[in-house]
Amino acid sequence: MASPKAPGGAASGRERFLADARARGLAVDVVERPAARSLAEAAGLLGIKPEDIVKSLVVRHKDGSFLFALIPGGRQISWPKLRALLQVNKLSLPHADTAFEATGYRRGTITPLGSTTAWPVYADASIAGRRISLGAGEHGYSAFVDSDALIAALRATVADISDPEQVR
Repeated sequence: MASPKAPGGAASGRERFLADARARGLAVDVVERPAARSLAEAAGLLGIKPEDIVKSLVVRHKDGSFLFALIPGGRQISWPKLRALLQVNKLSLPHADTAFEATGYRRGTITPLGSTTAWPVYADASIAGRRISLGAGEHGYSAFVDSDALIAALRATVADISDPEQVR
């Protein structure tokens, strides 16, 4: 089967993801999956618990650079904890177009693996020690990986940077 290409012949997000994982010696399993309307539905489709789905969030640093925050399902970034860790007083989530420019990935497909720029990675401590699922760089796909191997491959900083999501 031919590899999918992005418009203009560039590698697709999934290809970039897989190439970066290979280059880092990281074993990943990519699976095709239908769209889900909720975290619980996505977990059910993948046969895992919601907290085993890890969101890769792009965060803008006050100096204009970016970082990735890996946050498990059911949790959200704790801005006070992340600001304290980074010793800054301002961080923000960029607009979707800015996140795309910073990573080469659209929202819903973002992952540190294969990002067009290798921004620093901060992983919430609660993801350590288990198999997780995260975006694979393209809509309709998820990747499974050992979280400790991912953390090591990305040289991620591991810290308590999340809080339970607020129920609305």
